[in-house]
Amino acid sequence: MLATWFGIGLIPVAPGTWGSLAALPFAWVIRELFGGPGLAFALLIVFIGGCCAAGAVAKASGIGDPGAVVIDEVAGQSLVLLAAPPDPFAWAVAFLLFRLFDIWKPWPVRWVDRHVKGGFGIMLDDIAAAGYALVVLSALLAIGWVSGVRI
Repeated sequence: MLATWFGIGLIPVAPGTWGSLAALPFAWVIRELFGGPGLAFALLIVFIGGCCAAGAVAKASGIGDPGAVVIDEVAGQSLVLLAAPPDPFAWAVAFLLFRLFDIWKPWPVRWVDRHVKGGFGIMLDDIAAAGYALVVLSALLAIGWVSGVRI
């Protein structure tokens, strides 16, 4: 259940996108209740649990990175959301940026995807993709493009 983010990963079309979308309401509630530190702590828990759950599903299925495993998208999306202000437009941009880099897999994301195995590898390539999205989102926020406020 954890690896598929409570069954979301079983959606047959674009499970990664659905997993990223499913992360949004959870992250919003956690951020509203516990702030950025609460979301960061939740991300840590998801990452650790995701390594175990994704690894177990990969081992049981014999597939290196099963499509139904979307806990990695939840973790990656949550990382990008740490930088986003609590604004629906900013969160939509964070979502789109994460999906772009998760699908594109620029270096070293693609290298991690191909060479780091097991549950840790499944999780790590999405964290690496989130790193790219985080940098771009932070730049957009700094110039005021996302929030409309220049800093």
